[in-house]
Amino acid sequence: MCEEGLRLVPYVDAGGAAIGYGRNLQKGITVEEALYLLDNDIKEAREQCTLYIQGYDTLSPARQEVLVNMMFNLGAANMMKFEIMLLAVERGDFDLAADEMLDSKWAEQVKGRALKLADQMRRGEW
Repeated sequence: MCEEGLRLVPYVDAGGAAIGYGRNLQKGITVEEALYLLDNDIKEAREQCTLYIQGYDTLSPARQEVLVNMMFNLGAANMMKFEIMLLAVERGDFDLAADEMLDSKWAEQVKGRALKLADQMRRGEW
């Protein structure tokens, strides 16, 4: 089926929206495919945290995962808009970081997720 050609972003063909080697997006994906994609996206979010957030590697695993979770959800460009939160994390002021997380449009959108992650940032525990 390589005649289809490889396209790494969605496109429209005679069968509707497709990606890759003509995979019709209406077909959906299997649980295994979804988990594969999730693993890759989490790995990318971790790499972006390491690259863009000073001191990320020195944080507790629970605080690292807060940042990975946010990076996964927001993407690097939007995550970097949390300037005060990121400076607070770098300084070890985790209460301010949590307050900044909650005082955002993101928190309004994700609601309970933001509350949970802010608490995790404050305490440094799961």
